[in-house]
Amino acid sequence: MTEIFLDIETTGLSFKDNHRIVEVACIETKELIPTKRIFHKIINPERNVPDEAFKIHGFSTEFLRDKPKFKEIADELTNFINGNDLIIHNAPFDLPFINHELKILKKDILSKNKVIDTLELARGKYPGVSNSLDALCKRFNIDLSRRIKHNAILDCELLREVYIYLLDAKEPKLSFDSKVEQKKSSKKILNYSTKVVNPSEEELKNHDKFLKSELKKNYF
Repeated sequence: MTEIFLDIETTGLSFKDNHRIVEVACIETKELIPTKRIFHKIINPERNVPDEAFKIHGFSTEFLRDKPKFKEIADELTNFINGNDLIIHNAPFDLPFINHELKILKKDILSKNKVIDTLELARGKYPGVSNSLDALCKRFNIDLSRRIKHNAILDCELLREVYIYLLDAKEPKLSFDSKVEQKKSSKKILNYSTKVVNPSEEELKNHDKFLKSELKKNYF
């Protein structure tokens, strides 16, 4: 199964207040193992960036002025997602922003049915405590030293690690036979071949010669 980890940065908290996306990133995985396919764009929001937002992600109005607008990257983004499952931390924030941009362009919006919200998943496992991405990384001892500012591509990478822990998988497992399962366990196991290959007569003679030569070398 292919998954897409997605994150955005914006000029503010709500598209209803005319806030826009300034950064969008996606990382593709298969069975949670990165495929090395990455989508990452910094975007001109076509408006000023408030100081509060600048302090969070570090993108200034001047820096974003010559960057592509969302309409220039929209098709590339939706083609990258390509109907696959989206894994987002706090999806009720990110998804409406993206769908608002797509609606402006009269394009098909992303379906809620294809979204896994890791914040909701974390709240179910750890109720009554902070389940921000930072808090979850600290809970699972995931290195946060690179996260000086909010950064969409880095947050996608961190979210993948967090999601693995939330699933109690810890590390994605390779399986060569998805039909074979351990009894009383949901973990997949390797299906080793039981085929016996008999050596030829010539191979047996060569093996016998090798053993005799080794015995002479080491003991005589």
